[in-house]
Amino acid sequence: MSIIDGALNANPALADGYDPALGGRPAPKIAIVTCADPRLTGVVRLLGLPDADVDLIRNVGTVVDSDVVRSLVISTRVLGTREIMIINHNECGLSAFSGDELADRLGRETGLVPVAPETFFSFTDVEENTRLQMRKARSHPWIAADIPIRGFIFDVHTGLLAEVSPD
Repeated sequence: MSIIDGALNANPALADGYDPALGGRPAPKIAIVTCADPRLTGVVRLLGLPDADVDLIRNVGTVVDSDVVRSLVISTRVLGTREIMIINHNECGLSAFSGDELADRLGRETGLVPVAPETFFSFTDVEENTRLQMRKARSHPWIAADIPIRGFIFDVHTGLLAEVSPD
């Protein structure tokens, strides 16, 4: 049985405990941009925040790209989010290779030159990458200047956060 089939089989029993009140309009208080790495799955719980208060935006590498900006604009301008937290982490897979190396490898393995994505957003310094993502979010004119944007590094071994100064 595939993982998807297993999940579909489990869903009816797990849905018995679903709270229909959760189907109301979302009203998050904070947007968290973080990595899709499974080690960060419990990050909202580790912050002591109720799920309903968090607009969780995840992608590989904690990248503030055009899709994340789109999500942040909607979160802050439509849903009412008042803070943005960017949570990168140590030992991120995107620091294990360069984008050019991956593109070359994919070209060799598939015989095709990649058209998209135009970049894989790999990095070597997690602190500097966090600062870069903070700057990208802060510089967008549709994200209001009064919305705090703070960056952190999550330690995958301890579960603790360390704040990254913007400069």
